[in-house]
Amino acid sequence: MTDKTKVFLVDDHPLVRDGLVNLINQEPGLEVCGEAGNEAQALARIATAKPDVAIVDISLENGSGIELIKSLKTWHPEVATLVLSMHDESLYAERSLHAGARGYIMKREAAKKVIQGIQAVHGGRLYVSEKISALMTEKFVNGRTAPAEPVEQLSDRELEVFQLLGCGQNTRQIACHLRVGFKTVQAYCARIKDKLNLANATELLSEAIRWNDAQQNR
Repeated sequence: MTDKTKVFLVDDHPLVRDGLVNLINQEPGLEVCGEAGNEAQALARIATAKPDVAIVDISLENGSGIELIKSLKTWHPEVATLVLSMHDESLYAERSLHAGARGYIMKREAAKKVIQGIQAVHGGRLYVSEKISALMTEKFVNGRTAPAEPVEQLSDRELEVFQLLGCGQNTRQIACHLRVGFKTVQAYCARIKDKLNLANATELLSEAIRWNDAQQNR
């Protein structure tokens, strides 16, 4: 009898984790060995649980899924990371892979995709949609193309700040959420304004809200 593949869940919505626990534990050969709602919890518990695969959301309570993926790559390189997120794959999939993830699935996909994704990344393979695979192949063959939209110019941290602004958080709240200094967030905001060619903080906030609403409606 072979050992089961151990899966660790990182998502700040308990109902999502409960659904994944039921889905994964019903699959022969898979079992959930632990779960966490934020970045700090995940790092502490993964060290003890020693999973084979970690399923990580991009948006986490008091932290960042992208930063967690980077930390897992550094401290637990034996853990294969699979992203399961509501965020648009065209903007976040390649960032996640660069951070160290082995796959990316959007939450609106069928449940069987999650099982397929776990099995693929545990087997050492990448798991992304045909759309993302085609885009990555095109970039490899033709070289990097210009960003499809200005927001793609933002770094991982800048994009996270931009998204949090669009969700209604102010600068001090973002600093607390990301566990960085207030002036650090101000510096991120200044760089975002420059990259998106926005004149002031009002334009920045308006564009962040508009972009976030568009993401929610995709």
